[in-house]
Amino acid sequence: MDNKIDNYIGLEETANYLGVRPATVRNWIKTKDLPAHRIGKLWKFKRTEIDEWVDSGKSAN
Repeated sequence: MDNKIDNYIGLEETANYLGVRPATVRNWIKTKDLPAHRIGKLWKFKRTEIDEWVDSGKSAN
């Protein structure tokens, strides 16, 4: 049985994927509407949502 949490990546991996520091990812969650999901105390991200966010140009604003 697939675990839905497996579809998510963590904050560190997201920062590496985007080529930025984790603090930048946290800032983008607050100020640039980076799609993020709070699971307990952790931020989780779907790579497909990140790609769509980047493609939309919102990361450049």
